[in-house]
Amino acid sequence: MKAIVCIEPGRLEMTDRENPGAPPDGWVRVAVSHVGICGTDYHIFEGKHPFLDYPRVMGHEVSAIVTDPGGSGLAAGTSVVVNPYISCGICIACQKDKPNCCTAIRVLGVHTDGALCEEILVPADNLYPADGLSLEAAATVEFLAIGAHAVRRSLAPAGSRALVIGAGPIGLGTALFSRIAGHAVTLMDTSTERLAMASERFGFDDGILAGATAAEMVLDATGGDGFDVVFDATGYAASMQAAFAYVAHGGALVLVSVVKDDIRFSDPEFHKREMMLVGSRNATRVDFEHVMAAIRAGQVPVDRLVTHRTTLERVPLDLARWAAEKAGLIKAIVQVAA
Repeated sequence: MKAIVCIEPGRLEMTDRENPGAPPDGWVRVAVSHVGICGTDYHIFEGKHPFLDYPRVMGHEVSAIVTDPGGSGLAAGTSVVVNPYISCGICIACQKDKPNCCTAIRVLGVHTDGALCEEILVPADNLYPADGLSLEAAATVEFLAIGAHAVRRSLAPAGSRALVIGAGPIGLGTALFSRIAGHAVTLMDTSTERLAMASERFGFDDGILAGATAAEMVLDATGGDGFDVVFDATGYAASMQAAFAYVAHGGALVLVSVVKDDIRFSDPEFHKREMMLVGSRNATRVDFEHVMAAIRAGQVPVDRLVTHRTTLERVPLDLARWAAEKAGLIKAIVQVAA
């Protein structure tokens, strides 16, 4: 079968690999249909991912069609969304029904080879029927579930004033599901272009340009109170640290992105707000199902999220180009199946 392999940073090649064969017990063989390209994939290509061994087949935002259901009960030909977080099922997190932070988690395309190829094997429990979704829309579910999970983790009720920092794909997904939850959403970003796109495409008209005056603009926008809930989706330690000052008394800060750096904050400022600090990692089945229901209900404009498209054969050229040229880019989708 055809597969795109990142041989080393900056080097992508089309290769021929053996087909995955019959699925073992509890697993299903699927034909990959569409794959979303994520910031993680760009980081892998650029050599910036801290936990990756090369060579690697990337791709973890996946829609597929069941070809060999094994003993799963899924019918051959079923369109599915793939949950790429493969958990152990026995660790303390899995026992608490939190497989998204399994102590031995393996993420397709990161810890193990992913879906930029024609066929893969996936645990049956990680496949969700994509009823009512196009296969392209189904490939957007995983990245949107990251934001949906963060919003659910925040516990912020309807009517809350929310600030989403970072207007990239994960930030936009978070903002969309924050709005679906009934929050009044403001976006913050360093790019006027991204804020303009968020307004024009998705109706997020309240925007704050990150910079030296951001804290003052936050206070002006909230009558001096700060936001009830703040989501940081930037992947930058400096932004995460600055975000503490944007939270209202009694509010919450949700760290959607992760960095290797230490995060420092003023304990007196943290305590006087009785602030809730929340980590949000990956997503669970309930988040995937929430996203699929929202797409079916017309609450998520997938057609405006997908800005770039390519084929498996063109990935070595296009992914390399998009890693350097991100103007106008929100989500790129690879069509694998003809």
